[in-house]
Amino acid sequence: MNNRPQITAILAMTADGKIADYQRSPARFGSANDKIHLEKQVSLVDGVLFGADTLRAYGTTMSVSNFKLIQGRIERSQSLQPVQIVVSASANFDPHWRFFQQSIPRWLLTVPSGAELWRGKKEFERILIIHDTKENNSTINWASTLVQLEGLGLKKLAILGGGELVASLFAVDLIDELWLTVCPVIFGGNSSPSPVDGVGFLQSQGKKLKLLKAKQINEEIFLHYRVLNNEQL
Repeated sequence: MNNRPQITAILAMTADGKIADYQRSPARFGSANDKIHLEKQVSLVDGVLFGADTLRAYGTTMSVSNFKLIQGRIERSQSLQPVQIVVSASANFDPHWRFFQQSIPRWLLTVPSGAELWRGKKEFERILIIHDTKENNSTINWASTLVQLEGLGLKKLAILGGGELVASLFAVDLIDELWLTVCPVIFGGNSSPSPVDGVGFLQSQGKKLKLLKAKQINEEIFLHYRVLNNEQL
């Protein structure tokens, strides 16, 4: 499918595959090196997708502050900051969160009722309506939604979480690449979220990956994968 953005999921997880503890506290276990890595990857894309729970957990998002990375965006004819796109059916956010004071372009991807909460307000520069897979169903039809985003000039997207959002895109084979930082800590817990939540996939339906790069910095491992679709297997 060529008329959609290239999509890369960028996630950090514990050594036992968790992205947060069982209380779903904001993840602070990544090192300064992981933050540098995240900012670099975010600087390469036109837009960033993340779910409502991710925004609620942090109250903010990853912007690009490194001068060299901003200069790189200018040289590539990109905007100074990637568009930050919150995906939420309820669109129930506190306008006092620091996210709404950050110097970034903010878009909202939501259903009609969520759009009404913010229509005519300054917090979001653009409000996009989710294309449902079925009438009166809030499940996102990602194929048509991504065509819409590509038509608005977003050629490369990053997904920063959460696990449900990542799972919804994996389920329809729309994630192209994956960056995983493996951090030296164990959380455990059968209710702790993982990078790909949702119902999950049967073994026969598991998403196959090709390792492009592996790098160790101190105690963390940075893994870069290409997601293989059925035609590539």
